[in-house]
Amino acid sequence: MAKFWKTYKQTIILIGAIIIGAIIGIVAKDKAKVLSPLGDLFLNMLLVIIIPLIFLNVTTAITKMEKPKRLGKIIGSIILVFVITSLIAVLIGFFSTRIVNLVDTGSGDAILAELSTEEETVEQEMDIANRTVSLLTVNDFSKLLSRDNIIALLVASIIVGIAINMTGEKAEPLKKFLISANDVMANIVKIIMLYAPIGLGCYIASFIGTFGSEIAVGYLKTFIIYLVVSLFYFFVMYTLFAFVGGGKKGVKNFWKHVWPAAATAVGTCSSAACIPVNIETCKKIGVPDDIAETTVPLGTSFHKDGSIIGSVFKLMFLVCLFGVAIDTPEMFFQVLGISLLANLLITAVPIGGGTISEMLIITMMGFPVAALPILTIIATIIDAPATMLNVVGDDVSSMMVSKIVDGRHWIDSKEETKSEG
Repeated sequence: MAKFWKTYKQTIILIGAIIIGAIIGIVAKDKAKVLSPLGDLFLNMLLVIIIPLIFLNVTTAITKMEKPKRLGKIIGSIILVFVITSLIAVLIGFFSTRIVNLVDTGSGDAILAELSTEEETVEQEMDIANRTVSLLTVNDFSKLLSRDNIIALLVASIIVGIAINMTGEKAEPLKKFLISANDVMANIVKIIMLYAPIGLGCYIASFIGTFGSEIAVGYLKTFIIYLVVSLFYFFVMYTLFAFVGGGKKGVKNFWKHVWPAAATAVGTCSSAACIPVNIETCKKIGVPDDIAETTVPLGTSFHKDGSIIGSVFKLMFLVCLFGVAIDTPEMFFQVLGISLLANLLITAVPIGGGTISEMLIITMMGFPVAALPILTIIATIIDAPATMLNVVGDDVSSMMVSKIVDGRHWIDSKEETKSEG
């Protein structure tokens, strides 16, 4: 029991605070708005750390990258598998949220107006080329320090990280400084999260009190639908992926050995904590050692099926909340693209990656930054099933990589090698 409490302490407290806040909002209604300043305090603290958090996390993540054991074919195969499975995850997440509205409110415009800041942005007519340039770059260094230019900051952070690696030993002092600063930032995030139960509880109380209990129902509906989609993905899609990777024997080996990794994922809610057991799981399935030891660490950073599906749910929750129409091909591809970008580029961030990903969704969809706590709540309630998909997805990915690299009979070859040994 003590171990369970230690593992889930923060999540339980957060969910408890959210439930209490929702009850206060439902009962007190408009009077709950008096708690709004306490919620705004949490939002402001989050927004203040966004810029340094992105720069330090992305830059240091790139500077720490090491070359995997095998080059060429393994890396190319990993990238191919990750991209294909991520696309499948996005599509399943999208179509599952199109069937049912995650949240039903008749006051989308009012909510949008309430959350929007007083600052007005003037949209200029630009062609696609100029829009791309303005998205990826800014014309003044100081503009990188604005949360309105998140993508440009990401690009700059990646360039700085690559430049540090290119510089080699001469850049070691700067690299150590940035890593040290990133460690400090990690503790700043921890300090802010100590206030999260109060901040999120007051935020949701004020939000529900202002706009009605439909919001609370929307969170419950989101969790239930996400859980159903997760179970479908876990049992159906991962069985299919295992069959593609290793045939009937692959499916048999996968379901025989995957449970320790899945249980560890649910128990820890941390993909990184599952790396040792997940590598061992892959090896027991029959995946060659070098492929297992390359795919799992890379997958922990860059391949997260559960988080990608979660990003679609977050995005679609805001779409439903604000009454945004997505019935055009352009909006469809925008949702898919943003969901992929928010994860394939951001999941490498070890601390605060979820917050950065959520800011990216909000910024690229043009939603008010005050919607950030809404996504934080969703991230909290779907954390356990999302982590399970993130972790187990690397197991089936390693099986498909093995097939590409070593041929369709890779699993038989591994077993023959074991018997000879």
